[in-house]
Amino acid sequence: MSDESDIRTVIESWASAVHTGDLGGVLADHSDDIVMFDVAPPHEGVRGIDAYRETWPPFFVWQREGATFTILELDVTAGDDVAFAWALLWCGTPNDPPEQRLRLTIGLRKERGRWVVTHEHHSFAVGS
Repeated sequence: MSDESDIRTVIESWASAVHTGDLGGVLADHSDDIVMFDVAPPHEGVRGIDAYRETWPPFFVWQREGATFTILELDVTAGDDVAFAWALLWCGTPNDPPEQRLRLTIGLRKERGRWVVTHEHHSFAVGS
């Protein structure tokens, strides 16, 4: 498999784990020093796998109330040992506007021959 294909698999597996509320799957393939900037506070982001882990249970509660998390578009660019990807996702409830998209940017690095996520940035466009 190519690096781009491997990275696509990492991201798609992560999104599937988010969708099903599988915390172990969400944490897989993430570095211990991950930095995430999320839609929800804290606005300065979270740093480290333990802080990253703590952000997910409230999201899973919201998701069990009828929300969904699905990749609609994914683009990957890979170098020899660093890569980035961007995606558009449907992240919302049936009551949210159908055109609403979660924007996702992911940074990765290759460690001991495997790709790990080192950075995530999630955002929604602010309507005017």
